[in-house]
Amino acid sequence: MGSHETTPATPGGGYTQRAKIVNVEGLHARPCHAVVSLAREFEADLRIRNGDIEVNGRSILELITLSAACGDELELEATGEDALALLEALSCLIAAGFIQDD
Repeated sequence: MGSHETTPATPGGGYTQRAKIVNVEGLHARPCHAVVSLAREFEADLRIRNGDIEVNGRSILELITLSAACGDELELEATGEDALALLEALSCLIAAGFIQDD
């Protein structure tokens, strides 16, 4: 799984994790769809940051605005009851180059 370290985030009970984009094409429409589809399997809220831009991880249109390229490191933040499970699943998805087991 790599060296993903999940840390407590905000006083609101959230967690953060960093994940590096490994697929050559970066975060384009299909990977954004994969992220949103995965996020919808969980109750936790998801925010994703690339540099100074932070977006709702459940919105394809907002994710595309991140313009994340191969090698960029995203900061993932989840809050809610299943936040840790969401971050683990999302980290695995990103590390696999956004390839989902359907």
